[in-house]
Amino acid sequence: MKSRLPKVLQPLGGRPLLAHVIEAAEIMQPERIHVVYGHGGDVVKKRLAGVDVDWVLQQEQLGTGHAVKVAMPNIPDAATVLILYGDVPMVRSVTLKKLVAQADEGALLTLILHHPGGYGRILRGQEGEVLGIVEEKDADEEQKHISEVNTGIMAFPAADLRRWLDRLGNQNAQGEYYLTDVVAMAVADGKRVEGITSPSEAEVLGVNDKVQLAEQERRYQYQQVTKLMTDGLTVADPRRVDIRGRLTFGRDASLDINTVIEGRVELADGVSIGPNCTLKNCRIGEDSVILANSVIEDAEIGAGCQIGPFARLRPDSVLQDGARVGNFVELKKTTLGRNSKVNHLSYIGDAEVGDDVNIGAGVITCNYDGANKHRTVIGDGAFVGSDVQLVAPVTVGAGATIGAGSTITKDAPEGDLTYSRSKQMTVTGWKRPTKNKDS
Repeated sequence: MKSRLPKVLQPLGGRPLLAHVIEAAEIMQPERIHVVYGHGGDVVKKRLAGVDVDWVLQQEQLGTGHAVKVAMPNIPDAATVLILYGDVPMVRSVTLKKLVAQADEGALLTLILHHPGGYGRILRGQEGEVLGIVEEKDADEEQKHISEVNTGIMAFPAADLRRWLDRLGNQNAQGEYYLTDVVAMAVADGKRVEGITSPSEAEVLGVNDKVQLAEQERRYQYQQVTKLMTDGLTVADPRRVDIRGRLTFGRDASLDINTVIEGRVELADGVSIGPNCTLKNCRIGEDSVILANSVIEDAEIGAGCQIGPFARLRPDSVLQDGARVGNFVELKKTTLGRNSKVNHLSYIGDAEVGDDVNIGAGVITCNYDGANKHRTVIGDGAFVGSDVQLVAPVTVGAGATIGAGSTITKDAPEGDLTYSRSKQMTVTGWKRPTKNKDS
């Protein structure tokens, strides 16, 4: 992958490839999940800390057969072993359930390809049972025309699998123990190995480079978005939305193009998200509108609010019903009361803003003194004029008016006009300097 991250930690839909595989396995409610790791394993374990799996170290990377063998001591003979791959992230549990259901003596997940070059071909008997897998380099001309190929995903009874793994050899150019050799051993022992065909190519494709990762990302995103649309979400273009978390929504919620969803996002009935917006860990109330190019993170938005365009709500921001945040406005750790407005080019941080407050263009809460953050409190019905600096800690009383261009360093009493002004001067006859032509 030409990356500092191990392959199984490369992101798909905002989560590591391996996390997708583990999730598919978890849905099947197995007795245990064993993850065999080698290179970069400590990083993998740290990234997936808290996931309920058994971590099994493969000290030497001696092939897929060896990888399975090192996990077998922790598996009882009565179990059925389902073998998955950490770089095949889109396999579905419904497909795996079908595979396991046919694995009394062994089962393989196969795939039909129009162009099967490079894959091991599936050899079947007259009754449809799998007889073996022939790699392309070993296949004759007739076998090369077989379109059914091996995906590597398989399930076998543990006792039999343990016996066959013990008999694996590594007499090949790579000096590795190949798991596919188990299939021939099962057939030789008189076992009937079933072949279950995958319903889609995308489901069993592995990721080996950044190109394949990007291709799977688009497949994954289209799959997620079309399911949401089936459930009732309106999406302007399903190929231009990214779901990198969990999205829940009410009736008539809609997403415009290039929306990015991260973490857990909840949209109530009638919520409209404009183009090029990023939503992360937020709740947005009924009939609220998020206009283009807005970013909302760890925030809660009430009903009937309007945000943007080009607005940013940073963590711990709360908008009560009917509040408005306009273009190029940034809020951080701020509660904006019912029907209050911050419409233009302002920064409001560490603030408690009451109901029906109007905050003009260019207003800044000066909340940081270089060492500590301080709060600004603005009472109900206050009016803060344009280009005002509120130097926290400071309180603006209910119904107060702050004159435009003021720097407020002391509490402003409710109901009164408070302003600060420097004396305006005009110098008559003043001439602007001109550039010296000789210089």
